[in-house]
Amino acid sequence: MKDLEGKRIAILAANGVERVELEMPRGALYGAGATSDLLSIHTGEIWARQWDKDPAGTFQVDGLVSEASVSDYDALLLPGGTVNPDTLRINADAMGFVRDFVASGKPIAAICHGPWSLVEVGAVRGHRLTSWPSLWTDIRNAGGEPVDQEVCIDGQFTTSRSPYDLPAFCPAIIQQFAGVREKVAG
Repeated sequence: MKDLEGKRIAILAANGVERVELEMPRGALYGAGATSDLLSIHTGEIWARQWDKDPAGTFQVDGLVSEASVSDYDALLLPGGTVNPDTLRINADAMGFVRDFVASGKPIAAICHGPWSLVEVGAVRGHRLTSWPSLWTDIRNAGGEPVDQEVCIDGQFTTSRSPYDLPAFCPAIIQQFAGVREKVAG
């Protein structure tokens, strides 16, 4: 069954993305019928890592986040890796896109260090999230409640801690993204 048939997902990443945290969810989304665009802060390719330290190839960028519109997408995926979200959170275009996505109410999934973007745009206050443990203080300081579980779903946010949680994260995001309200024509 293609639960996400006709859905278009934005994936926001930069150099240093954790390969498996982009590749496995993207594959699951594709398997469920969705299409996805890898958005970044520059054109060409972004380099990936395995466990943050080992080179793990590259991904072709589909579009610039500065030229992307939230209205073109049904959901947003924020993969981790330490360098990737740390780079994104100081980029005004990337954070503007995340902020607009939060304001849209559409679902957002973030894994590992991915929730740093949500912290940066002030979106975690009053929400429960999980992430890589080193972000828990940041989440708490931003008014959120960090939890230690493989998947946490709170409103529009679906979060996970690490690559070890991908077997739970991938089906959870398909379920959450399938609940997206249909676009209204006109």
